Amino acid sequence: MSFRVLIAKPGLDGHDRGAKIVARTLRDAGFEVVFTGIRQRVDTIVATALQEDVAVVGLSILSGAHLALTARVVEGLRAAGAEDIAVVVGGTIPQADVPRMKAAGAAAVFPTGTPLDAIVAQMRALTAVVPASPATP
Repeated sequence: MSFRVLIAKPGLDGHDRGAKIVARTLRDAGFEVVFTGIRQRVDTIVATALQEDVAVVGLSILSGAHLALTARVVEGLRAAGAEDIAVVVGGTIPQADVPRMKAAGAAAVFPTGTPLDAIVAQMRALTAVVPASPATP
């Protein structure tokens, strides 16, 4: 079973290379990925998550506004009755802010340098995706 993941760049940050790498990695790992592009508004991210029926919203934030933007997306999903959609955040996030991000509702936080296989493993855990068994001849 494939789960849908929304990868979004909230706020004014225009750097999307990392988000695209994560989106491609998740796609290659079997997830169905919806990529919104850069400079997305929180209300647009929430509306897209609902419309696309995603299991996880992944926010890529490099601007330093990670605490406020994460809280606003989590609050927006809750207000829409979609508290079952997990929110994960990656980007330039100081380790000291990770507990605050989780307290704000982030299911997982991936600071710069997090290995891609760790992101895939965490996403599988959040969506209960079990890796396919290798085919036996």
